[in-house]
Amino acid sequence: MGYLKKYGLIIALLCMAVVIFMPVPEGLTIAGQRVLGILIFAIIVWMTECISYPASAAAIISLLALLLGTSPDPTKDGAALIGTGKALTMALGGFSNTALALVGGALFIAAAMMKTGLDKRIALFVLSKIGAKTNRVLAGVILVGFILSFFVPSTTARVSCLVPIVLGIITAFGVDKKSRFAAVMMIAVAQADSIWNVGIKTAAAQNMIAVSFMEKQLGESVSWIQWFIAAAPYAAIMSVVLYVLLLKLIPPETKEIAGGKEAIARAIKELGPMTLGEKKLLVISIILLFFWSTEKVLHNFDTSTTTLTALAIMLLPRIGIMNWKEAQERIAWGTLILFGVGISLGSVLLSQKVAAWLANYFVTMFGLQALPALGILAVLGAFLIIVHLGFASATALAAAMIPIIISILQGITIPGFNVLGMTMVCQFLVSFGLILPVNAPQNMVSYSTGCFESKDFIKVGIPLTIIGYGLILLLGATYWNWIGIL
Repeated sequence: MGYLKKYGLIIALLCMAVVIFMPVPEGLTIAGQRVLGILIFAIIVWMTECISYPASAAAIISLLALLLGTSPDPTKDGAALIGTGKALTMALGGFSNTALALVGGALFIAAAMMKTGLDKRIALFVLSKIGAKTNRVLAGVILVGFILSFFVPSTTARVSCLVPIVLGIITAFGVDKKSRFAAVMMIAVAQADSIWNVGIKTAAAQNMIAVSFMEKQLGESVSWIQWFIAAAPYAAIMSVVLYVLLLKLIPPETKEIAGGKEAIARAIKELGPMTLGEKKLLVISIILLFFWSTEKVLHNFDTSTTTLTALAIMLLPRIGIMNWKEAQERIAWGTLILFGVGISLGSVLLSQKVAAWLANYFVTMFGLQALPALGILAVLGAFLIIVHLGFASATALAAAMIPIIISILQGITIPGFNVLGMTMVCQFLVSFGLILPVNAPQNMVSYSTGCFESKDFIKVGIPLTIIGYGLILLLGATYWNWIGIL
């Protein structure tokens, strides 16, 4: 992997050049061929992490402006070029997307949680009710991951909140950081959050990318409550599976930790009484959650609008919780930039017919046209899980693959085939960064504590992924079929 990281940029540029200078494939324009080359460049730099995500975003914008701008315009006759100005507008198009506003708002909410400490209070409160038995502490960590998924719409922020709390518990319990107990707790922190990225629409940025392309390509969207009804049962079952696997595969040394409850009580005492900022944020978060969950049921305010309204209130003087300076220091701006460029790249793949061309290739290669809906799900699901092994970001994976997946599904001619529902289930699989620590930022946050080794994560991650894939197919054949998703 170190070799790929060192030479990844050179490999990416060479592969892009090969695609651009080869004969134009049938069904593609010169502009489309160049966009395909840029897509391959993006996938390689994202997979190898040879440059940072913000740097890759700048490179992709520049390549789109230069290579697409100097391509013949397929909508005009003669030698007219698209032009760098028009190409740059397309390259920056993702930054005017409503989904970007939602992700940006979500990052500010996560910043407010960190600033006020409300996330820590929620986590410690739940853990204080669990007890000191190791299996109960494990259940508490998974439960906290579930609860925070409603209120902190950033996976990395949720894990970053929980990691120091769990480290504090490990230290207070007098347990070795290299113990099986410590490994179990830290792996649970990362895996539980990945599982609930599937269960809750607003829990992760990659879900917003999928929703954005659903709206763009299908003219339809999935509300917060529709997503929750479909995905929450899956995430709940997988949480139980995670609990059982961890206790079976990495059994803690002892069944109960002496002084555990007292340690959590001390941590709560150190937080002191609930501050005014925490109370305000709790009220805002509960109201926001109400608006998210009742979208298209009690009102027609979309998720992005309600989130940005909450953000505006949080930044108001006196009424709000924080000022701009306090917020900007806690925002992962690189995530936001990657998100905007990911949407732009996907949109260009669509406008230049590259997604449709790739979709036809995939349909032919896998024989998808001849398969039933469940067979299509099985093939695409396995493909996404395998591809994810090379990605360190589900956001990048969604940006690269979801427009192509939707184009593939649009080509299926099965009577009554639900493209929207199948896209949503495929998006669930995009969050399957469960096998390697490098498959997701939240995994790396937990891994950086030194409480477990890669082999421990893989030991749990492989069976968790296999069971998760099997459960996807089982629900596809039963529950999701019954509620009309598949």
